[in-house]
Amino acid sequence: MKNVLLVCHANTCRSVMAHVLLEQMLAAREVHTAVRVRSGGVGNIARDGMIPSLDARIVLREDGIHLAETTITSTDLRQHTEIVVAADLIVTMTVEQKETMRRLANGSAAPLYTLRELAGEAGDIGDPVGLGEDTYRACRDEIKRCLTKSIDRVLTTLRVEAQR
Repeated sequence: MKNVLLVCHANTCRSVMAHVLLEQMLAAREVHTAVRVRSGGVGNIARDGMIPSLDARIVLREDGIHLAETTITSTDLRQHTEIVVAADLIVTMTVEQKETMRRLANGSAAPLYTLRELAGEAGDIGDPVGLGEDTYRACRDEIKRCLTKSIDRVLTTLRVEAQR
């Protein structure tokens, strides 16, 4: 099984949304049994066991994804470098997080991209914390757009054959 690791600051908003959206896309391509999606945070406020943001869960629900509070709980990747080392592909939301992951990976050969780089673009996926549902909605849509644009690249990088 291949492992994709999605990373943001606290693992309560962006990486959680990316996590469930990517799982949905993998299931649609019938490769969800070949790829394990994990997510984590690298910021100074990342803690193990935090629940996903209510705003993130609300905007995911608008897409038909009903994420319970405890379906995904946050992981502080600074405390769990074994998760980083086990990843076959690491995707961050910002360039700064990418640099942090490079240090945490400690020589791991896993490809490392920002989500926008993976989609062939430049820039960061901004943090919606505290900015209201409209900002979360825009963030969700941006993550979904980038994942949709890069899903073939994800599968190629992981060397996983899509069923559809």
